[in-house]
Amino acid sequence: MIAYVRGKLTEIEDEAVLLEANGVGYELICSNPFYFQDLLNKETLIYTYHYVREDFQVLYGFKNKDEKYLFTKLISVSGIGPKGALGILGTADIPSFITAVENEDEKFLTGFPGVGKKTARQIILDLKGKLTTAFSITPIEEKKMGKDTTIFKEAGDALKSLGYTEKEVSSVMPTLRKLDVTQTDEVIRKALALLMKN
Repeated sequence: MIAYVRGKLTEIEDEAVLLEANGVGYELICSNPFYFQDLLNKETLIYTYHYVREDFQVLYGFKNKDEKYLFTKLISVSGIGPKGALGILGTADIPSFITAVENEDEKFLTGFPGVGKKTARQIILDLKGKLTTAFSITPIEEKKMGKDTTIFKEAGDALKSLGYTEKEVSSVMPTLRKLDVTQTDEVIRKALALLMKN
């Protein structure tokens, strides 16, 4: 198994990043490739999961070990493949996701792309009680991260309704998350300023 790749980040695509290591270019499929935008043309380490099936092989890339671990747990759930797992990772933070699983919050879970009621129930059945110890999430973190996720999700939806594409919205989210913002409209204002510069 390939646990991680360290090298120069040479390109960012809609669904993947290209990392060159020892003369070899690795295509790493990511939940949000634009998270790595600040590292373009720099050396970086990206954690990977080598997904192997009879008819194809894919390398998935992750920003940290926690994201990779959650990915491996999600693809173990009946009805969730790598694409579905990436969809969840790309639109939620780990603390709020774990909180939803532990609280059996089907409404929260069905908010993810491709997750219906049946899949949400399966996620709860398969993962409840198996994630909290691995990530050591505190109640304070749960509350804070859950609120933050709501703010950025609402802002992203608003930007899309204004005509911006998923790619454009994803490209500014990493920068926005680093800012000290607490209101949705504040995130939208700052996002529009960034998008107009691009």
